[in-house]
Amino acid sequence: MNGSDDTRMTATTPVTGSDPESGLEPATLPRHVAIIMDGNGRWANARGLPRIAGHRAGAETVDRITTECARLGLDALTLYSFSSENWKRPADEVDALMTLCHAHLVEQRERMIEHGIRFRRIGRREGLPASVLDAADACEEATAAGSGLTLCLALNYGARAEIVDAARRLAVEVRDHGLDPAEIDEDRISASLDTHGLPDPDLLIRTAGEMRLSNFLLWQISYAELVVTDVAWPDFGIDGLHGAFRQFAGRARRFGGV
Repeated sequence: MNGSDDTRMTATTPVTGSDPESGLEPATLPRHVAIIMDGNGRWANARGLPRIAGHRAGAETVDRITTECARLGLDALTLYSFSSENWKRPADEVDALMTLCHAHLVEQRERMIEHGIRFRRIGRREGLPASVLDAADACEEATAAGSGLTLCLALNYGARAEIVDAARRLAVEVRDHGLDPAEIDEDRISASLDTHGLPDPDLLIRTAGEMRLSNFLLWQISYAELVVTDVAWPDFGIDGLHGAFRQFAGRARRFGGV
């Protein structure tokens, strides 16, 4: 499949044995995939289209990739949708992105329920439009009972800000609730992050060829495998996802060992 595939989310059953469609073995799949969805604007510019057309095409890719990750039985998928630095973009583009985000959350809520997908928003609430926050909150509430994939949408997210917020929460625990600073360890910090309760990403995918992390999940991806593809996000299809999973399966993860 490629970027022109049908993007409708249809009911799926998670794969439990070798997947006949991809040849992937469930035991070789990552539990948690994080994706930096890059290249929407360049995709549009290359076609003489306004940048928002690229973002709309990218939203269709979100549906396609989310559906496949749910079908394959992954635990979590975290998508870098709008960073805390993206507010620097032109106001009309930001407004269009927020409108698109709101519409997409509303449109996809029932389909997430159908798939058993549990939705979660990460990132600071401050600054996001009330319409987006309301739609995200409604998705979280409506999908809370989902037993399949957890879909994390990073909105107004920056990893450094997330770590600062976690440090502030722990400081309050020390000041007001008697937490001994000596008890602050990696597990307690992880439990204070936006992604608390989820396994750290095993695999980070970045589209459109850029070789940087862009302030995304800096704590959580300490030992993630990295796959960078030159394909822009709107053209990132199921074949590309399967290819990234095959790369992941072929790597030896030593976690500092030999």
